[in-house]
Amino acid sequence: MQKLTILIPVYNEKKLLLEILKQVESVDFGLEKEIILIDDSSTDGTKDLYAKIPYKVLYHQRNMGKGAALRTGLMAATGDIIIIQDADLEYNPNDYKTLVNLISTNVSDVVYGSRLADTRNSGNFLMLSYLANIFLSLMTRILYGVEITDMETCYKAFRAEIIKGISIKSNRFDFEPEITAKVLKKNVRFMEVPISYNARKNDEGKKIGWKDGIQAIFALLKYRFFD
Repeated sequence: MQKLTILIPVYNEKKLLLEILKQVESVDFGLEKEIILIDDSSTDGTKDLYAKIPYKVLYHQRNMGKGAALRTGLMAATGDIIIIQDADLEYNPNDYKTLVNLISTNVSDVVYGSRLADTRNSGNFLMLSYLANIFLSLMTRILYGVEITDMETCYKAFRAEIIKGISIKSNRFDFEPEITAKVLKKNVRFMEVPISYNARKNDEGKKIGWKDGIQAIFALLKYRFFD
């Protein structure tokens, strides 16, 4: 049986972590399931929850960012398929059954869950975030010549040997454009499927900001022509 590794970077998610884990646990992917949490030096009491969690937890001694957390998680991942899950409730784990299935049945090598492919999600975005995602995805299409509607999505599923074969340098949210750029430059079968989305606001703990958008632009340009 194939194994699915679910990587969950965690930073200050005491209020939501147990609920998202419950949702992940409840989904039957038809595969063996490995859940790995990477705590990026949480300070809000999140670490107190790990005694209740029967999964592998990796720790950063200082806050380094999502990209760094995923690098740490990838080194420990043993699954045939790897997917990324944020430790909040913006995404529904039921939605990535389709992503995983397309890889496990050898239809695709890399599958993204697109929030922008489903017009019902448009009212669930913060306006600035919605426009930024449209712009960054358009920029990705122009630079890389691949049809893609949601470059910044969390739900990215990979055949393990593909993502493990990529050197990831980004420490923060610029992981998203870096991994997308490097995947699209490879000769892999890439697909998107629509997913639902329910954005949280900054005062609810959302961590990505406008500076990360600027970094994403530079990363898309950088990795198109270098590395």
